[in-house]
Amino acid sequence: MRSGALGMLLGVLAATSVGAQGVASRLSGRVPPAVAALVERLADSAAGRGLPVEPLIEKAIEGGAKGVPDERVVTAVRATLGRLDEAATAMHTAGLARPDPEAIEAGAFALNAGLSADAVAALARHSSARYGPAATLRVAGTLVALGVPAPETVRLVQQALDAGSAPGDLLDLPQQVEGAMARGASPASAAEGLSRGAGHAPTGPHSPPGKGQAHKP
Repeated sequence: MRSGALGMLLGVLAATSVGAQGVASRLSGRVPPAVAALVERLADSAAGRGLPVEPLIEKAIEGGAKGVPDERVVTAVRATLGRLDEAATAMHTAGLARPDPEAIEAGAFALNAGLSADAVAALARHSSARYGPAATLRVAGTLVALGVPAPETVRLVQQALDAGSAPGDLLDLPQQVEGAMARGASPASAAEGLSRGAGHAPTGPHSPPGKGQAHKP
């Protein structure tokens, strides 16, 4: 069974960007025609600026499935487009002249989770050859979604990128934090324990010594 952290991470990893073509057919029968037409126009605009359009489609479909009023669906889609724009700007700030759609989408995910645009830019700039901006920001966004404070998230992810395999493989960090939380640690203390080194997560308040060691590849 997948852990909650792994499920969130894989859910974002599975998202793919699509062109604006076919938006209407994707939305047909799922949202009212007027909403579909507006989302199609927004998708055309996004695609023309090099932004991914899949998040816009998914947000509209989500709203339609939940029976959300049309105006709120439109507001949510516009907000999603705003986050994609903000993420793309952060990528440019990081020195990525032409960020790929996956990196922009991952940046928007991290922004939505609670990272600032400055933090997104810093992590994109700090990403490694092994883990590019998309993977780096997906992990960071997942950590923040788990409750790890943004400053500790940035510190932990940058440390993992710098150290290679310590305190653990970058993609393992959410699972390690979640495992420590299951043993009674807070998200902040779980991340702090990993950041302090050697792949050891902190123990919970009643855990016996030696029980707080996180998985280390």
